[in-house]
Amino acid sequence: MKPKLFYSRQEMYELNRDKLLERGVTILEIAEIAFRQQSRYNKNITMRACIESVEKILSFRDVFHIVQLGAEIDRLAEEGMFQGPIQDIIGYDLGVFGIDEILGLDIARLYGAIGQTNFGDIDVNKPGIVNRLNQLGKEGSGVCHTFLDDIVGAIAAAASTRVAQIVSEDEASKDPRYEAIQLDI
Repeated sequence: MKPKLFYSRQEMYELNRDKLLERGVTILEIAEIAFRQQSRYNKNITMRACIESVEKILSFRDVFHIVQLGAEIDRLAEEGMFQGPIQDIIGYDLGVFGIDEILGLDIARLYGAIGQTNFGDIDVNKPGIVNRLNQLGKEGSGVCHTFLDDIVGAIAAAASTRVAQIVSEDEASKDPRYEAIQLDI
């Protein structure tokens, strides 16, 4: 039987949602970070918009690949499936490793410099579920979230930036010179 290699956006969203739930993360927890981050700058942000943004981002092909890969790497590290020093480096979430942040930056980069800046803020301050994932991965419980905490933070950062772009577009549409075009951001 030929393996399934291509997925629709709906399938990718559902597989990512399910993978995150399997690892203890909900869409609402990610959206809460995006909401907290963006509501500092704009009081018109809604939680619904943040949830929709997280859902949209989870349907992107590159994000699909990163979520699936990162969660699998963490799972394999939990099971001791790597050899040599990389097992301990991933398993203990060594601070100077940095490959996990690279995957996070790749997600945040979907929304340009602001997405990357938002990711940096989340990576440093570790709000909400990002902090919980990070702490669980470091307390020696056998749980590894080396990749997942950065991936979740990056999804929140991208969602935060997407919401800001939507609000900006809404504001621009109030200008009588505005001409709408259909964008899928």
